[in-house]
Amino acid sequence: MWVYQLSHYNLHFAGGFQENIFCQQTERKPATTGSVKTGMTMTEKILARASDKPEVTPGDNVWVNVDVLMTHDIGGPASFGVFKEQFGQKAKVWNPEKIVIIPDHYIFTADERANRNVDVLRDYCSEQNIKYFYDIKNRGNFGANPDYKGVCHVALAQEGHCRPGEVLLGTDSHTCTAGAFGQFATGIGTTGAGFVLGTGKLLLKIIGEISVAGATYKTMEFVGTTVECLSMEERMTLCNMVVEADGKNGVIPADKTT
Repeated sequence: MWVYQLSHYNLHFAGGFQENIFCQQTERKPATTGSVKTGMTMTEKILARASDKPEVTPGDNVWVNVDVLMTHDIGGPASFGVFKEQFGQKAKVWNPEKIVIIPDHYIFTADERANRNVDVLRDYCSEQNIKYFYDIKNRGNFGANPDYKGVCHVALAQEGHCRPGEVLLGTDSHTCTAGAFGQFATGIGTTGAGFVLGTGKLLLKIIGEISVAGATYKTMEFVGTTVECLSMEERMTLCNMVVEADGKNGVIPADKTT
């Protein structure tokens, strides 16, 4: 588990880009998020709640109840295929109101074969009565189309699917972006997504100490005065980069900005 206490430091991002981050405040106030002072980290608390356990510790394997599953026009069709193969052609998803489907990759091309993926999403959502399917039928002018929600990670936030304390899983490696909202958010594969579609659960291993393997399957938790003065967009960028360090999830405590 890595906990980052950020004050007036330089942040190094992928590709060597460096940015100086300074709080726009005259007085150095004590951090409201602070360092972890309890028996469990924030991620452990979230996963304990999601697994109906009083506590979890590094090394545990726990079945967690998923609050939101997101998929898009790349991972969606394959996830649906796994679901039908394992649960039956006429099976129903565990909760049609906890699944968010966002076409955001293939919609920009006129290639019929690529757009077939969006057709599969549309058919599946109709069949399963998925509540949160952000369909796009008019591809003539995306800028003027209110149905177009943009990149899935932005759409999740803008449409209110990122909520503190919840577990959000998505078939995209940068799903960890949503950790900016104080939730456990991570990317999963289509096999895992197919299982979640049928059960609403997934088996997760709780992260342990950082070793020479770096951030592989680790939580990166960001706290401190600098983090507190970041905007939501900046916090999303910070959590977005966790996957580039091979981390499992990035998370920032929820506060007034959240």
